[in-house]
Amino acid sequence: MATRERRLAEFNGEGEPPPDQPVQVLCEDHSGTYQLPFPCRFIDGAWRNHVSGGPVEATVVGWRMQRP
Repeated sequence: MATRERRLAEFNGEGEPPPDQPVQVLCEDHSGTYQLPFPCRFIDGAWRNHVSGGPVEATVVGWRMQRP
């Protein structure tokens, strides 16, 4: 569980990210937490792949600004 808490702390974006700003997201499923390999945007209450525009079909539990 320490790993989950550590990862959540790294993705501590609070509230919604700036409009149309691509960010990194942390997702979670029955196997644990994982970072999506592509940037995402939060648009009209839903997460979308920044590149394809497709919906993110995962449970997003945190976000952070993109790192260089």
